Amino acid sequence: MGIPKFTDIISLSNTEISKAIIETENELFSLRFKKATRQTFKPHEITYAKRRLAQLKTLLTVKLKELDQEEKDALNNLIKN
Repeated sequence: MGIPKFTDIISLSNTEISKAIIETENELFSLRFKKATRQTFKPHEITYAKRRLAQLKTLLTVKLKELDQEEKDALNNLIKN
């Protein structure tokens, strides 16, 4: 597993992004729990999980804003006509 890249997730749908966010949050919790209980883990995985979570949340926000803007544009077109 390399450093997560934004281009890897850009083609996901909103539901897939939401599921990936939940999975990543669970993974991050697990890694933090391992760290707190001094179990063996790879420290860079916490950084990668945080980065992936931020990327997923950013992508979801952007897609939702685009969707909202499209709805506003459609509504404005109906009002004008």
